[in-house]
Amino acid sequence: MVIGKGSAERNLSPDEVRSIVAEAVESAHVNGKRVLIIIPDGTRTMPMPAMFGLFQELLRPRVKALDYLVALGTHALMTDAQLTKLVGRPVVNEMAGDTHVFNHHWEKPDAFVHLGAIPASEIRGLTRGMMARDVPVGLNKLILDYDQIFICGPVFPHEVVGFSGGNKYFFPGIASPEIINFTHWLGALITNFEVIGSGYTPVRAVIDRAASMIPRPTSCFALVVAHEDAANEIEILASGVKTPAEKSAVMSELKLRPPKSPKISASAGSVAGLYFGAAQEAWEAASKLSAKKHIVYVEKPFRRVLSVMPEMYRDLWTAGKGMYKIEPAVADGGEVVIYSPHLTEISYSYGNVLREIGYHCRDYFLKQWDRFKDYPGGVLAHSTHVKGLGTYDATTGIETPRIRVTLATGIPEDVCDAINLGYLDPASVRVDEWRGREGEGVMVAPRAGEVLYRLRSDPHKVERDRSLAFSRR
Repeated sequence: MVIGKGSAERNLSPDEVRSIVAEAVESAHVNGKRVLIIIPDGTRTMPMPAMFGLFQELLRPRVKALDYLVALGTHALMTDAQLTKLVGRPVVNEMAGDTHVFNHHWEKPDAFVHLGAIPASEIRGLTRGMMARDVPVGLNKLILDYDQIFICGPVFPHEVVGFSGGNKYFFPGIASPEIINFTHWLGALITNFEVIGSGYTPVRAVIDRAASMIPRPTSCFALVVAHEDAANEIEILASGVKTPAEKSAVMSELKLRPPKSPKISASAGSVAGLYFGAAQEAWEAASKLSAKKHIVYVEKPFRRVLSVMPEMYRDLWTAGKGMYKIEPAVADGGEVVIYSPHLTEISYSYGNVLREIGYHCRDYFLKQWDRFKDYPGGVLAHSTHVKGLGTYDATTGIETPRIRVTLATGIPEDVCDAINLGYLDPASVRVDEWRGREGEGVMVAPRAGEVLYRLRSDPHKVERDRSLAFSRR
């Protein structure tokens, strides 16, 4: 049974959110138990301080221990200052009062417990014949210290799995490298163009199968959120402000409205839906609402798009979403410009590897597999997702991407050239010059990275919806 509700037309009130959390806590039967909540990092729009406060108020008095583990996947570890911003309470040495707020130390091999393996015969079925090999399943061993595990996180269209959230907070959120690399490369084989926003995908099937091996009871709070002031992000970025004082002055000048519901909206995002239950069921309810809330259908493809990236994306490893969410709505031969002046790193986690392999379409790797087979599948997947669809002629060595991807960031031009991406001086970008030109095939994507753009008359839509449907097979 799923507890909760949502709407594409309005946001839930703070009282409605509190009521859903209270009912969920009552139904969970966790009195006297040790509870661990898996939460997102700072690269997701999410009212985490509000949810943290509700859990501390409604859940903490009932349980023996209540701690949190940040589902970093392979993102950079968070500092205490970043964790403080994330949960809205002072965090010192990963402690908020008597509550742990753990980083997921994905970089440490001894951080994991092996839960078993999904055999090749099952993988063949789950992936519809695309792959067939044993897949080891490992998770952060902290899960064994608790009696009950909750997931709490938002659902958005996602380049690897279709829609994020649910059991994805385990895999890749707190998972070992083997299954992360497997699932990401599987998603890359299907391609971002086909997977993103496409319901129950083969990658989701593998993730749910892996989650069935977790030796603790699990449940999920799945949220659908939306940032109300995306246009304001453009104004602030366009004005070139850097310091908090400058940003405050610009916000005052723009007369930005305060959040409608401070308790819920104070941390980037209003709640349009909140569902609690088994991870698969809560995720399915939230993903159906996300499909209505986070997918914009356009009549004609764009030839140029400026993806304005919010500051929560600190490297291209995370800011690549400015391409993923736009690719399906860009015309052949078009261009996506990822605009992020604050961004200076390719990846805090895998920058050196990406400098070696560069950014290429899927077939560039597949047709030279002996050369690339030993690189992490997750890194290869990121590379192909950023580069997008394309072809590679192994005889001539010529790669032909479907569209161009250009960085207007703090990454220097020579580095962009070396990694096979375009360069545009971010100081030359005038956001106002891109606005209001949709009729010319030019668009600004404000606060890019979470809203998916697709063609309404997508010729591949029927086939994709038939093969990647909302049904667990």
